[in-house]
Parts: sequence; C-alpha cells; structure tokens
Amino acid sequence: MTEKMDDILTLLPARLKEARREQGLSLEAVSNLSGVSRSMVSQIERGESSPTIATLWNLTRALQVDFAGLLDADSASDRIDLLRASDVPSIENMGQGCRIRILSPPEEAGGHEVYDITFKPDGALRSQPHARGAREQLTVLEGAVRVTSGNASSILDTGDTGRYAADIEHAIVAEGGAARVFLIVKNA
Repeated sequence: MTEKMDDILTLLPARLKEARREQGLSLEAVSNLSGVSRSMVSQIERGESSPTIATLWNLTRALQVDFAGLLDADSASDRIDLLRASDVPSIENMGQGCRIRILSPPEEAGGHEVYDITFKPDGALRSQPHARGAREQLTVLEGAVRVTSGNASSILDTGDTGRYAADIEHAIVAEGGAARVFLIVKNA
C-alpha cells in the first residue's frame, strides 16, 4: 500500500465520526439514513473495520459530506478555501442602483449569508420578509445608508453597525450619495 493510502485509511474513521457529530446524529440515526448497521458504523469509526466503497458511499450520502473530500489526505484544517475577487458572483438586477457581491459559499444559502453591497446615489435594496427569526447585521464601509425594519428606521454612517429583524419587510437605502455595506444575514 502507498503512504498516501495509509494516510487515508488512518484519517477515515475520525473524519466519518467528525462528520456525524457535526450533523448532530447518533450512530442509530446514521444507520437508519445510510442502511449500514449501527455496529458497522461504530466499527468503522473506531478503525476496527474498513468499509467497502458502497458502504462508504452510503455513509457519505447519509452524512451529506463530499466523498472525494472525505478521502483527501490533506486535512480541512490545513487548507484555505479561496474566492478570488474576480470569481465573486454578483447580482446587478436586484434592488435599484445596487450591486450585490455574494461572499458566502453556496451551501450556506438560507443559513448564514454574507454580502458586499455597493449602492449608487439613491440606490436601494428593499426586501420582503425572510424566514421567521431571520436577522441581519449591516456595517457601513463607505458613505451612509438608511436602514428600515418594519416601522423602525435609522441612518448609519461609515463605520456604524446595525442589527435588525429581517423576518419583516426591511430596506437599505443610500443616503446623500454612493455607499457600500457589508451585510450578514442569519436565518434562524
């Protein structure tokens, strides 16, 4: 066996156990989701049994983890995932006079979202209510904006941060010129 294969087999039990715990799943739950017996899942996590490719495939699907990434000998903690400025997805047709750059990974959509928004003078982003319990945190990087959430409204200047309910109608409007904000959306 090659050294890389040995590394993979050494890391596999811990990676499967880590993925299960990150999902908050018991051995029984993983067994039910994957069709792999509870005792086999336990043996694999303890490094007492090597799974077949079919078993590993069923476990990765049940745990919603990337099959190839799980087998990668490089630890996720020893890696930096980059999104170069030229590769950041942008939305130009949402709102009025604003450009939204999406900084969060696609798999976090609906959970924890991060945006860099640039407003032209009088640009606005008016939003319908998000999921119940959703909140936004906005920091003004340049210029000033008026933030409205329901009946509440405040003007924020460069460097100011506002936190507000996003499960009601809300809006961000540039005040007195162009503006740029950093927005975090946290859905409950």
